Amino acid sequence: MPRAKNGSVELEYETFGAEAAPAVVVISGLGSQMTRWPVDFCEKLAARGYRVIRMDNRDTGLSTWFKPGETYSLSDMAADVIAVLDAAGAAKAHVAGVSMGGMITQAVAINHPERVLSMTSIMSATGAPGTLDPTPEAGAVLTTAPPDPAADYEAFLASAVKNSEIIGSPAYPWPPGALRQRAVDEHARAFNPTGSVRQMGAIRGDGDRTERLGKLKVPAVVLHGADDPLVRLVGGEATAAAIPGAELRVVPGMGHDLPPALHDTFIDAILAAAARA
Repeated sequence: MPRAKNGSVELEYETFGAEAAPAVVVISGLGSQMTRWPVDFCEKLAARGYRVIRMDNRDTGLSTWFKPGETYSLSDMAADVIAVLDAAGAAKAHVAGVSMGGMITQAVAINHPERVLSMTSIMSATGAPGTLDPTPEAGAVLTTAPPDPAADYEAFLASAVKNSEIIGSPAYPWPPGALRQRAVDEHARAFNPTGSVRQMGAIRGDGDRTERLGKLKVPAVVLHGADDPLVRLVGGEATAAAIPGAELRVVPGMGHDLPPALHDTFIDAILAAAARA
């Protein structure tokens, strides 16, 4: 699989679709590997006439991992996206991201507007006070360390499934066994439990992007679940209010995940933003 370089950071990425087609880069959330954008999702989006690029953020998956005590910024992570576009030969792209990936999407549009055709910010927030306050149960998903898989693999998998269900979409459950299999596959591909802590530091360090978002001149769609317990709806509402001309789409019964039943909903949002470019 190809890799891009941003200074000393190497970034794993993968493309789907015709090389000459308009590029769409999809960015994953906190601690999430690029496989959270499943192959069938990427192929379905590519079939609509786009070249889809998915990537492992720094400190995640097969991209460069950092050491305890090392730090980086959300702007650094946005620059990683640009490095991937450069490596893939994409001068411009439609940019879409979920959760932290939505924040990186915002940072790409703010810092590199000349590279962005449209943006889709999904289940994300501006970083303004009150926009990143989860419910207590959902917040515990971020702050509670998982069981050590080397010591008790089944407990590790059970915890992963439980956490996914806590923050997931109540009206769009996953097929039986799918969340467990996802946990198995992700652990086998890469397991870097300390990366999320450093990524969270990057989120906090970026502060409130409201004023910066207000200067954007890019077609934007903001997609958010009405039942998101981790980044609550106020985060999406604040994002749409901050970006001039942004369209807000609220999905009843959607939480903080990308279940198979919502693939078309996500694709429709990305295509709606792209159509306005």
